[in-house]
Amino acid sequence: MIKQKFSVTGMTCAACQVSVQKAVSHLKGVSEANVNLLTQAMSIEYDESKVNEKLIIQEIKEAGYGASLYQEGDRKSYVIKKKRQQSMMKLRMIISVVFLIPLFYLSMGNMIGLPQFLWFTDPFINLFTQVAFTIPIVVVNRRYFIVGTKRLFKLDPNMDSLVAIGTGAALIYGMVGVVMFVLARINMDEMAMMAWMNQIYFEAAATILTLVTVGKYIEEVSKQKTLGALDKLMDLTPDVALKKIDNEWVEVAVSSLIVGDIILIKPGTIIPVDGKIILGDTHINQAAITGESMPVEKQVGDAVISATLNVFGAIEIVVHKVGDDTTIAQLIKLVEEASQSKAPLAKLADTISGIFVPIVIVIAFSALFVWWMITGDLGFSLQIMVAILVISCPCALGLATPVTMMVGTGKGAEHGILIKSAEAMEKLDQIDTIVLDKTGTITEGKPMLETILTDQEEPSFLLQIAGSIEGRSEHPLGMAIVESMKEKNLPLLPVEQFVYAPGQGVRGVVNGRTYRLGKISLADQQLDKLSPYLAAGKTIIRMQDDEMILGYFIISDTIKSRSIEAISMFKSMGLTTYMLTGDLLSVAQSLANKVGIEHVFAEVMPEQKDAQIQDLQEKNKKVLMIGDGVNDAPSLMRADVGMAIGAGTDIALEAADIILMHSDLMDAVTAIRLSKKVVVNMKTNLFWAFIYNLVAIPIAAGLLYPWGILLNPIIAALAMALSSVSVVINALRLRSFR
Repeated sequence: MIKQKFSVTGMTCAACQVSVQKAVSHLKGVSEANVNLLTQAMSIEYDESKVNEKLIIQEIKEAGYGASLYQEGDRKSYVIKKKRQQSMMKLRMIISVVFLIPLFYLSMGNMIGLPQFLWFTDPFINLFTQVAFTIPIVVVNRRYFIVGTKRLFKLDPNMDSLVAIGTGAALIYGMVGVVMFVLARINMDEMAMMAWMNQIYFEAAATILTLVTVGKYIEEVSKQKTLGALDKLMDLTPDVALKKIDNEWVEVAVSSLIVGDIILIKPGTIIPVDGKIILGDTHINQAAITGESMPVEKQVGDAVISATLNVFGAIEIVVHKVGDDTTIAQLIKLVEEASQSKAPLAKLADTISGIFVPIVIVIAFSALFVWWMITGDLGFSLQIMVAILVISCPCALGLATPVTMMVGTGKGAEHGILIKSAEAMEKLDQIDTIVLDKTGTITEGKPMLETILTDQEEPSFLLQIAGSIEGRSEHPLGMAIVESMKEKNLPLLPVEQFVYAPGQGVRGVVNGRTYRLGKISLADQQLDKLSPYLAAGKTIIRMQDDEMILGYFIISDTIKSRSIEAISMFKSMGLTTYMLTGDLLSVAQSLANKVGIEHVFAEVMPEQKDAQIQDLQEKNKKVLMIGDGVNDAPSLMRADVGMAIGAGTDIALEAADIILMHSDLMDAVTAIRLSKKVVVNMKTNLFWAFIYNLVAIPIAAGLLYPWGILLNPIIAALAMALSSVSVVINALRLRSFR
């Protein structure tokens, strides 16, 4: 299975989104397809042995939409294209309004007492001037008719179809009225002339087209604001860089850089790619990526990451990652994928949207027929049909969840919280239990070697052997030994037959002798010399060869500054907290008491961590697991929501649903609060989108007409536009989240 992203064009409403999804979902080999109306993109997972990119694109095009494989650079081009479309829509709106004002004056001015120009009092001149002002409005908004009728012929109608049918019917009936008016004038039948004059609804059709376009423009402007976080991320990297070519610095496009190139980063400029310093030293502000408020000192050999600011010195770096492989590109990708994924609430909206438009068309034509039978007045019946079609456009329904997710994930990214999917966001709101890893999650994850206890060998000898073996591992406890060895300037020794067993330790052969480093046993715990360290919550690593125990490494790890505050906040939210660690029970319990954790699972192997999560779930607990190590990956995947500390290992970050870039547990509190706000916002949007249609359609159908209440098509168009805009504005309230 591979996962691929496509750019999709031509979608205007929720029904379009569902149509594209249907078009590809039925293909053999496609396991999952998520289409996003907001970003005009589709993420699809498929078996490339059964289906390929060309077939997928072909299916989308046959469904009536444009499609292409998503390319590097599409993010920025998408923003540029959207701004261009916005400008074109603004022009359409201005032209429509400019012609609608005199049209409305001609058709309605006399009714509301406005003064009439002498030559327009002649019905013939008045009527054909109305036609002249209507034509430009229809021409600039012809897209509704082109796309709408195309969708109708494919038996897959969308919002454009509703507008096309409604306004098209009014325009056709109006043209028939013009012909009948001309025939009546030829026959000098003034009563017939006036009767047909009152049956012409050019101003209604033109007003509907104009209001729909005004609503769409406001909606586009509002939607652009929901993409604000994505735009900010895209703007973090420069477009050009200084590359060394033949010992000269030449300005080139960042997109042309390749791995191995050498570039110059001047003071006060943004680093465009990931790389390593090969000349110079400086301080770099990494706040945009890591959240560190103070610039970090960097020198030769240190890694630098894209979108960070070189504060002081000029440096030369060798390029390690470019394009979509850079850190900033991965962050943008995560935000995009999260907004593109579907929460269960969004899937419900999609299901309803898929059947909504055909049902509305049936209701509209049924109302036309029924009222025509009752009143015998085709013009009146047509007015009701148009009102139903226009007010029922499912824009609000389609936007209800995507705009909220886009704003929510963008706001999360601003706080250093990367949420990979909408489903994770929705599930996070339902969490009642939090399970925390110890090292690197509650503690700093930067343990320090305090002392070495040994009666067998010189401490420096054991340190050199242990450091050489642990240098092949990425476990933070092992890194403490490695760092201590470096501080004492002890050289690395060659290691053979290295083995890392998660939860058990490491093994390696140095100078023909096998050494093992791992947890202490129950027998070790009974040693008097270890007791004080165990009571103080220190971690102890035992070192041995094939014959005997050689010594013990005493390691301490400090509690993160805000861990206690975060755990207190979890409890105030009504969440039950657990610590899950492979460390000794005495060490784990000592730490748990200090930070206020209620329950402890200690001396747990990696596979047992997974089992502990499963056991909690079998007790109907909704579990959030927060961890950072390789051995946390299975439990991160098992939990209802997995949350990885940003400084953790790549495999843990890959397994998690949410990443905390700042490695701060208080960000987990923020993520939970944000999820609650987002879910409430989505539910509110969906509720009002449903209620709007449930209430509006019966009124438009004339249900209240016996009591003198009838919905004018113009008011219906205004209500439809406002419903879409209100959904987006409600989502934008999340931008004030702190």
